[in-house]
Amino acid sequence: MKRILLNISLVISTLGFAQTTVVDLIVGSDDHTTLAAAVGAAGLVETLNSGGPFTVFAPTDAAFALLPDGTVESLIADTTGALATILTHHVSGGSTLSTDLYDGMMITTVAGTELMVSIDSNGVYIDGAMVTVANLTADNGVVHVINAVLLPEAEVESNTVVDIIVGSEDHTILAAAVGAAGLVETLSGDGPFTVFAPTDAAFALLPEGLVATLLEDPSGQLTTILTHHVFAGSALSTDLYDGMMVPTIAGGELEVTIDSTGVYIDNAMVTAANIETSNGVVHVIDAVLIPEEGLSIEESLAIENQTYLYSIDVLGKRINRATLNTIIFDVYSSGSVVKRFSLR
Repeated sequence: MKRILLNISLVISTLGFAQTTVVDLIVGSDDHTTLAAAVGAAGLVETLNSGGPFTVFAPTDAAFALLPDGTVESLIADTTGALATILTHHVSGGSTLSTDLYDGMMITTVAGTELMVSIDSNGVYIDGAMVTVANLTADNGVVHVINAVLLPEAEVESNTVVDIIVGSEDHTILAAAVGAAGLVETLSGDGPFTVFAPTDAAFALLPEGLVATLLEDPSGQLTTILTHHVFAGSALSTDLYDGMMVPTIAGGELEVTIDSTGVYIDNAMVTAANIETSNGVVHVIDAVLIPEEGLSIEESLAIENQTYLYSIDVLGKRINRATLNTIIFDVYSSGSVVKRFSLR
């Protein structure tokens, strides 16, 4: 008799340690074969068999069948990528019973995303998927059966005027300058902004050492020059007209010239127009726009240890150094040629 009681005690003890996990509920369901296979393929069995607790919103095989043809196969082919993200988008930390849910509730998932609870006279919905069976409790959480697969919103790739500049191989100097001047956050804001973006080749036309000097004081003259390239508004090429004066956020103005050869912003040619972004538009230009107050820096660097000889225009014709409203090339005794912009 004592031996029989001992054997019964061992059986009871063993049963006491047996646990049913949320994975066991999924694997044991005839309606969740696709979900069970996906959880296994994504390597999430061990995680969801752990202590938890977890709340799992479990789409049925019929729910997976509503996805476009080939979707499930494509996901399983990349088990650690989109599949893992989608599956963990169905799981939240904690044990949330139906009585814990309320209309408008936001549930944070282990994927770092959110699910919205909607409750009306028709039932309970998780991001639009109806809960068809609720409160299947396990030792490490609870499972709610739903009739649709919950797909996290695709992360929208940033596409601001800053992103265009940073992503351009022809604007590395401008990108570095915008960063040094602390303008990234500003130009990543709502805007809209119109940016006239000089290329690296445009910066190369500046006097030697000018960019380095400006970067030494990024919050001073550099910021003024950069913001002189920005208009607070969205101006496409179709919005520009000959003689138009465009106010900049630096407080200056840029003059638009349109003729048979092209569109010019203070005599800098627009070489690529209308690069539209989420917060404005970028126009690529072939010269750096120097505000009037910035000319003294340019000129002082240009003549340092050099002797000025003469000036020419874009056609190579000698002109008066004080000629206004044109591109001027100053020639120095060292052989260097400095391109500058004579503004009003």
